[in-house]
This record gives sequence, C-alpha cells and structure tokens, in this order.
Amino acid sequence: MTRLPIVVILGRPNVGKSTLVNRIVGRKFAVTDEQAGVTRDRRQFDAEWGGRKFHVMDTGGWEARPGEQLTADIREQAEIAVKGADVVVFVADATTEVTDDDVGVARILQKSGVPHLFVANKADSPSVESELTHLWGLGLGEPIPLSALHGRHTGDFLDRLVSMLPDETDGDADPDTIASLAIIGRPNVGKSTLLNRLAGEERVLVSEIPGTTRDPINLVVNIDGEYFEVIDTAGIKRRTRIKDDVDYYAVIRAHDVVRQADVVLFVIDGQRGATHQEQRLAEEIVHAGKGLILILNKWDELTEDERLHTEDSVADRLSFVDWAPILRMSALTGARSHRLPKYIRTVLENRRMHIPAPEVNRLVRKLQEAHPPPVRKGRRPKILYAVQAETEPPTFVLFVRGGELGPDYLRFIENQLRDTYDFTGTPVRIRTRDRH
Repeated sequence: MTRLPIVVILGRPNVGKSTLVNRIVGRKFAVTDEQAGVTRDRRQFDAEWGGRKFHVMDTGGWEARPGEQLTADIREQAEIAVKGADVVVFVADATTEVTDDDVGVARILQKSGVPHLFVANKADSPSVESELTHLWGLGLGEPIPLSALHGRHTGDFLDRLVSMLPDETDGDADPDTIASLAIIGRPNVGKSTLLNRLAGEERVLVSEIPGTTRDPINLVVNIDGEYFEVIDTAGIKRRTRIKDDVDYYAVIRAHDVVRQADVVLFVIDGQRGATHQEQRLAEEIVHAGKGLILILNKWDELTEDERLHTEDSVADRLSFVDWAPILRMSALTGARSHRLPKYIRTVLENRRMHIPAPEVNRLVRKLQEAHPPPVRKGRRPKILYAVQAETEPPTFVLFVRGGELGPDYLRFIENQLRDTYDFTGTPVRIRTRDRH
C-alpha cells in the first residue's frame, strides 16, 4: 500500500473552494452554494491528473470572526489540514477586493512553510485576468487565474499542481478495495463524534448546533489493523424540516451514501429513542440491501427508565430489522466503543457468506416437506429447487411450479435460513422464478 500526496484547498468562505474540488476530482462530490459557510469540515477525495494519483482535501471557509465557536472550530480544522498537507492551494476571489480573512489565511500559509499554489478563482474572462494586481499584495506571488466553474485554465493549473507533488510513500490503503461504512442518523445524534472516535482524532467538527455536517465526509481509517472507508453524512431530516437548498442537496447526498456503503452504522440518540424517522431510514437501508448496525448513542447518560423507553421504541419501530446487532455505547466517552470493530467484521463476513447449492436445496426441501406452502388461488405451489444467486446481500432464488408463494411463506423461509446460518447484520433477499 502507498501513501498518496495530500493537496489541501484553503481560503475564506465562498471563493469557490468546493467548486474547484469538484473540478479536480471530476465529479460533484462537494456541496456548493452561493451561501457562505456551506463547507464546514475537512473532506478528503481521491483525484488523478496526468497519471498522478493524490488526495484532495476541501476545508471550511476560514474566518477570523471572534466569539463564534463554530467559526473557531472551522478555522482549527483548516489549520490542522495545512499541517498535514504536501501542497496547499490558496483560493482567492478574482472579482472582489482583498479582505481581512484573505490576509489571515495568507499569513497562516506563509508561517506553515508548506509548498503552495495561489489561485485567483472566478476569472471567467480575459478582462478579469487583467485586473488581478490587488491580489499581489498578499505576498504569495503571482496568482494563477482560472474559473473552476467553467473549467477555464484548470488544465494548466493541474499540470503545475502535480509537478509539485512528492513521490508516493508507504502507508495508504486503496479505497477501491476496502469496505465502506456509512454513518447516518438524524441531526445531532453524535455521528461526527463517532467518526472522530473511529479515526482517533478530531477530524470532524462536533457542535451542539444541529446540521454542523452538511457534506458527506470520507476518511480512510485504520480500525484495529484493518482499513475502512468511513463516511459521515448530514443529519437526515424530515422533508418538512429541510429549510433551504443546501440542506436539500446535503440530504440527497446522504441518501446516495447509503446506497454506496457496505455497512451502515445507524446512530440513534439514546435519549430520544427510535421515532418514525428512524423507521423510514431503516426501511431505506433494507431496501438498498446494506449491512446494518444499530448504535444507541449516549447510553451512559441515560437513567434506567430512559433506557427502558429507548429499548421499547426500538423494539416497536424497528422490529423488521431485529436481525441487526445493537451496540449501546457512548461515542463521546468511548464507553463500549471497543466492541464496534468486531460488530463491523461480523456483518461484513455475513454479507459475503455463500451457501453451496446442495445445502440450500436440502434445507428448503426439508422445510417444504414439514411445512408445505399454503394453497393460493386454488393451487398449492411447489418449490422445485433453490440456490443462493448472490452475496452482499445474500440473495436466494426459489424456482417454483404451480402458483405463487405468499409473503408469509417467504418470511418463513427467510427465518429458517437465519436460524440455520448466521446472517446477523445483513438483509436476506428471497426471489422466486416460475417454472412450468
């Protein structure tokens, strides 16, 4: 495994950092909006240009406003990113005057000593390019004019960028070959705290303000000697509570992450328990065929009565995923978090389990003899044979003659498969094919 160079994108709010990240990566990963402050955490993506692979890290907009905790946290995250960078790309707005925040970012970059490129974004025309003298005063050399939105001069910029990258070194895992874990849940249930716990450092902003995380945050994390891609998502809200376009696109992106993940770590606030919203999210996870671990967070803060209430709400709202393991823990203090790696590995192994066809047929034949399918529409169906056709999730196909198998009988078959084999943490799909 090799460690890829890290390129950090730095600048004040709304200069087009996330748009530039999307341009470098070649896809729209980062949420962009005219509203300042859409990006709040460090988020890392894989990129390649001219045969050189590297990581590109987007950061929140750096602001010097005193007295605001969230702004201070964003500054801290950006400054931590600079310390770990191989190259920093400082992004300024070619169409506006230099601000105090531009000056503040420039000073941090100068003190760091990290190699850098100075970009004047939003240079959409030659006339804008000719009016960049105001940016020279930042002391970072000649700015590179480009338009991240329209792609103007971005090829030349990327050529210069990759020429500055150091050689690859040992250390990184290949994200294409490792399992992906998505952390989802309603806003402010402790998702980012859990990601920090897994990463072993403050990689993500944690705030009592709901909605601190808006973009999915991808990290490759070493958990007990094994690499995983871990994705923190924006808190998924009810549609009636999505107040603006940024929230809307962040929620859409969170749903996309569920579909891309291997296992979902579903964080539930132990103080509130499972609600209708958790029920809907769990239904989506099952429909997507993803592994599932339920995490009842903040467990050590609960009274005995509160714990009973939470347990009852989970049993009531989430009874259809009673096959999912439940971890009662505290992401903040780390209580019982050491059990999570074992849960993750168990669920991954179960999702990949394949039962040989003779075993499946023997089991289904035995079940059918003891409990024949009920008559439907005047006919009794008969299962001729059965196979496991897919893994991730385990998917079984029953070849049937003489009518359709009802949903109750299919659930009976699933339950018997689960009693026989350990499918803890994974959906099991059963499909039928008609054989005349």
